[in-house]
Amino acid sequence: MTQIQKCASRDAYAILSFFKESRCDDGDVIELEFLDTDIEYFGYKTFVDLAQLFIMKLLTPLKKDETTTVLRFQKLSQKSSFHNSDDASSEKYGVQSPFFAIDKTKEFSFLYHYQKSLEFVDVKSKKRVLNLGINRGDEFLVIKEMLGCNAFEAIEFVGIDYSASAIEYAKEAFGADKNVSFFCHDINKLEELNLGRFDLIISIGTLQSSNIEFNATFMSLYQNFLDSGGAIVLGFPNCRWIEGEMIYGAKAPNYPFSELSLVLKDIHFCKKYLQQKKYRVVVTGKEYLFLSARKIGLSL
Repeated sequence: MTQIQKCASRDAYAILSFFKESRCDDGDVIELEFLDTDIEYFGYKTFVDLAQLFIMKLLTPLKKDETTTVLRFQKLSQKSSFHNSDDASSEKYGVQSPFFAIDKTKEFSFLYHYQKSLEFVDVKSKKRVLNLGINRGDEFLVIKEMLGCNAFEAIEFVGIDYSASAIEYAKEAFGADKNVSFFCHDINKLEELNLGRFDLIISIGTLQSSNIEFNATFMSLYQNFLDSGGAIVLGFPNCRWIEGEMIYGAKAPNYPFSELSLVLKDIHFCKKYLQQKKYRVVVTGKEYLFLSARKIGLSL
């Protein structure tokens, strides 16, 4: 259903109040007419942010006449999200899952900050790279695109994921790359694989899983799998994926709104721990917060 509304005011308070008071079902579209001068005043980014606040997406604007544009906001279904899946098996993130259909690398905010993290730790100088929660291999593809084939092939890459179907997909996707290995395995039992040590460990949105004890796992990775002087890139989701849309703000248990305490607690623990080990640590990003750490004193 489409609700056609005329914006009675160009005042930010009035527009925000309108959205707070609006009631619409999943899939409903709200249309608001704005003078082009008003849109120029606010900027389209402001309206994209407004849509996300109310779990909506901004559809392609329609030109009404020479001076007026119709902005269309569609309500997303929070039921259509892998976060709500009651699948307790390893295939919650498999090839048939809603999660697998997500491509984080098409989101510029994710891609930009992930690339910056890789630059900060000087990925091109690494010899062995471990990725925990690799799924279909997107994070390795970003590195390959950054470095080019020759530099990429000079590095050994190992990807771990608990989803058998995702690992099989990744193996096929990287079939021609002899320097890339994938293992279907439980991160909690990583020592069973006898992988040795790595000079870069990457994990994006995996260590915060409910079946992983974050602090203990992080310390184990540092103590048992990171080479002396090695670097770390961790990604902490500060977003939700709803109908394939990356919506800013992680949903916290028992709160109807985004709440960052748990994310900040984990980031603070890692940062403090690594700083005690003489690491330079930076935290960047938006929808995904990236903690990037490299040993102090190493030349880049």
